[in-house]
Amino acid sequence: MPKSPAAPARNKRAGSQLTPEAIIEASLRIAARGSEDAFTVRRLGEELGTDPTAIYRHFRDKDELLLSVADRTLGEVLDGIPEGLDWRGRIRALAVGSLEVALRYPVVGSAMASRTTRRTNEFRVVELILGAVREAGLQGAEAAVHYRMVGDSILAFVGQRAAYLLFDADIRAADESSWDREYRLVDARGFPNITDLSTELAEVTEERIFEVRVEALISAIEKRVEVLRGA
Repeated sequence: MPKSPAAPARNKRAGSQLTPEAIIEASLRIAARGSEDAFTVRRLGEELGTDPTAIYRHFRDKDELLLSVADRTLGEVLDGIPEGLDWRGRIRALAVGSLEVALRYPVVGSAMASRTTRRTNEFRVVELILGAVREAGLQGAEAAVHYRMVGDSILAFVGQRAAYLLFDADIRAADESSWDREYRLVDARGFPNITDLSTELAEVTEERIFEVRVEALISAIEKRVEVLRGA
């Protein structure tokens, strides 16, 4: 009897062998390459070498996958924070780590600037910041609002920087060169402050902006503690 046609080889990641962890890792690999389609089932199917619909066996939809991937990146941030830091050091380390990870996975960092994962690593970040502001001397409602000030401020900056990386290189180059070109050519009579500080404006770096912002957050906490203790 003639042999029946051979069945197609089963992909090693197909079906039950595909895990949520493998899908998250694939999303991060795509995101690290600067791609904006790290959460599409088509792109993930290509990355994993499996039927894209298999993704839905583990994640209800694209948003659930995004939140899971984002929480994984928060874990990377937390894993990079050294033990034994005081409250100021923990806030600084959290800020620096958050920026580094957001720039590593820009599509994730930009998407999460206004989201909440509602998962374990996010809870760990909240616990860290609350512990820091309470160690500084704030309690109750003051601790809660200053936690939000720190968390939201860090998210806003890192999300903005991550989103910027998703623009084409020529667009970024034009924006960055504007301080040395358009801003130096403004009418001095209409824009005297820009004219007076045109050199200094061109010399400002994103690193310096971030450093000043983080130190301003720490100073705001310190000053509030002083006010409350003097009341």
